[in-house]
Amino acid sequence: MRIAISGSHSLGKSTLVHQWVEAHGRYRREEEPYRALGLHGPYEICFREASTRLQNGIQLYYCISRVHRYASPDESVIFDRSPVDYIAYSQYTANQSTTDIDQPFIESMLPAVRESLDHLDILAFVPKSERWPVAMEADGIRPVDHAYRDDVDAIFKQIYRDGRFAVMPSQNAPLLVELWGPPEQRLDQLEQAVAQRIGGGGD
Repeated sequence: MRIAISGSHSLGKSTLVHQWVEAHGRYRREEEPYRALGLHGPYEICFREASTRLQNGIQLYYCISRVHRYASPDESVIFDRSPVDYIAYSQYTANQSTTDIDQPFIESMLPAVRESLDHLDILAFVPKSERWPVAMEADGIRPVDHAYRDDVDAIFKQIYRDGRFAVMPSQNAPLLVELWGPPEQRLDQLEQAVAQRIGGGGD
């Protein structure tokens, strides 16, 4: 089963990924591209209005390259972020009109993102919810900026709920689910999604 966790930052995605791997030891965890390339890698990667085509592009294509490593649903892997995430974050920066990221750049990303999603079995979106708020921590990695998180979350909701950009492939699309609530509830929802995918013919 190939699972990707998607959504705005500081909403508990990485925690969920770690908890899933702890509960399912056969799963491999694929690190978030920013951590692999920027925090622990050779690239300087900026956020918010400072992101550039180069920075978001290398994260996107790193993510896609990792997704393509797993050709079969028989493999057990969970990704911290999905290719779709770089559309959402690029749209935020394009809205600011501060760097070289613009709508033509975002449109250029779409074919590769769609093509990569047929290598996922489950795409799990973690939305921001007023009912289940998640505090932002000053971890020294991402800015503690509630408006930024909210704006990006709104773009994700447009993508996943309203069909903006039509990111899903026409064939072999992953099962799209939303995860909400406390950590144990999110884990249970993901367990149910896996069972549903298996019951529908995936594994």
